[in-house]
Amino acid sequence: MNKEQIILNTIDFVKETLEGAEGGHDWFHIERVYKNALLISENEKVDRFTVQLGALLHDIADAKFYNGDESIGPKKAREFLKKQYVDDDIIIHIENIILFISYKSSLDTSKKFTSPELDVIQDADRLDAIGAIGIARCFNYGGFKNRSLYDPAIEPNLEMTKEQYKKSTAPTINHFYEKLLLLKDKMNTKTGQLLAKERHGYMEGFLQQFYEEWNGVK
Repeated sequence: MNKEQIILNTIDFVKETLEGAEGGHDWFHIERVYKNALLISENEKVDRFTVQLGALLHDIADAKFYNGDESIGPKKAREFLKKQYVDDDIIIHIENIILFISYKSSLDTSKKFTSPELDVIQDADRLDAIGAIGIARCFNYGGFKNRSLYDPAIEPNLEMTKEQYKKSTAPTINHFYEKLLLLKDKMNTKTGQLLAKERHGYMEGFLQQFYEEWNGVK
């Protein structure tokens, strides 16, 4: 089976699997990450096929929707890719991308995996978490979890462990300080850094406007 057909099959598989998913982690999120990953990879020395598969499958079973079980995503990806006769070394690479792409994984310093392909996909995924889309996704997920918008009495936890991050029920605004505003300085590639800078500025402007409206300044 040629690579182009495998990519088309993967797209169909992801669309079907994520049908009805929460709005911030649905097929359209995957599509945006896929496009950004291809854009970023133009300036990086990577295996394009691995980037394509990794971007498409990175959220095939996000652990936050499976009681924190981080093994389901890699397992689903492996089962699918085996049926596509993808080489086992590529499958192992995709499994590791899925395991280590998330922000919470970066909070666990005891485990580490790196590759240029992961760098590209991670940047693409993080770009979708900031800027206008990131704001929309943040509040969509907060509503999905029935979290309050903002509570001045609950301060952000700026030194979260992985376990604290997984269990957090803090107001949605806190998530900006606990993750989103930190992503600009965690980008791996020059293209990612450039795109993140603009989106970061947009979030800062949003927060300023939010507090002014909350406090009745204008």
